[in-house]
Amino acid sequence: MTSYGDARPSGCTPFEEELMNAMNQYADSAETPGFDAPQIVRRTRRRRVAGIAAVAAALIAAGGGTALATSVAGNSPAPAATSTVAKHNDDATTLLYLFSDGATMRLPLAGYSLDMAKPVLEKTQTKLGTVTKKAVKGCKPGSVLEVTPHAPKTVKPGDTVDFTICAG
Repeated sequence: MTSYGDARPSGCTPFEEELMNAMNQYADSAETPGFDAPQIVRRTRRRRVAGIAAVAAALIAAGGGTALATSVAGNSPAPAATSTVAKHNDDATTLLYLFSDGATMRLPLAGYSLDMAKPVLEKTQTKLGTVTKKAVKGCKPGSVLEVTPHAPKTVKPGDTVDFTICAG
């Protein structure tokens, strides 16, 4: 290779100098990529909102489709009677949840089974109280007929909610 006597003042061999020059030329010629951060943020938010809207629409469509399928497939008077009971006793089957900031949210439980209502209690951190069965003509067995306390009274975390369900 090279002897110590042939050393260059820079301390590099001709190959090393040429390599360094080529690397410097490349580094100097490459343009810095431009990023428009606000536009990226807007695009991300827009996509997130569109995704949430799509999921919400799918859930609404699935819920509507389920209700339609139930009413069409059943062809029995039971769903109509259940909806009549639900409309008549709307407040009797509706929990009015009180948030810590003073806001309230209506949680209608008409037509829910006790198993479907339990996750609502878990989410609101309320407790399941007594469960009473009541024989009502035309209701779906096991469906919620009444909750206590019900709207317009409010419930908050830690409260106990009693249920009256259809005996059949």
